[in-house]
Amino acid sequence: MTSPILENNRVKLTLLDLNNYTEIATIGQQDKLVLYSPSKIATPEDLKTYAETAVAGYQNKTVIPFLVFDKQTNTYAGTTRFAYINKHDKVLHIGWTWIGHEFQGTGLNMHMKFLMLQYAFETLKFDKVEFRADERNIASRKAIEKIGGTLEGILRKDMLMLDGFKRSSCCYGILKEEWPNIKKTNFAGFE
Repeated sequence: MTSPILENNRVKLTLLDLNNYTEIATIGQQDKLVLYSPSKIATPEDLKTYAETAVAGYQNKTVIPFLVFDKQTNTYAGTTRFAYINKHDKVLHIGWTWIGHEFQGTGLNMHMKFLMLQYAFETLKFDKVEFRADERNIASRKAIEKIGGTLEGILRKDMLMLDGFKRSSCCYGILKEEWPNIKKTNFAGFE
């Protein structure tokens, strides 16, 4: 499995690895950045562990982690990834996305998701892309719905959070046959 470089006029997604993860260390220290995630990224040690886990997933061919570079501000903005890559069933997840507060609401996430969806459906030829979000994370849920994700169900109390809370995860999906209309409707002018 090779790591693509996904890029348009707004964003560039390159492989996150142990040589470049420190580019997002300052962003990882922002308050409440991963409030609804079981990930720890606030300290240099936490971020290194996060990157090591992502790299191990890449080596096992189940994850492609990306470093997000915002071309508009000429700065690194955060990270995202393909995960649970199942080549047999042609299904993968998009998630583990966190970008600094200053990048949220700027359209950066839409550009990231467009490139990732386009790659998943048009290059990898996958049949389905899934997303998961904490039931309480209204902003992420709305973002997934904005890009065309359909709520398929809620996994009740399926994930233990760092504070001991058992979250429920909303499961969203986009099917390959839905992608052409979603691309035309939600991502007009993104290529």
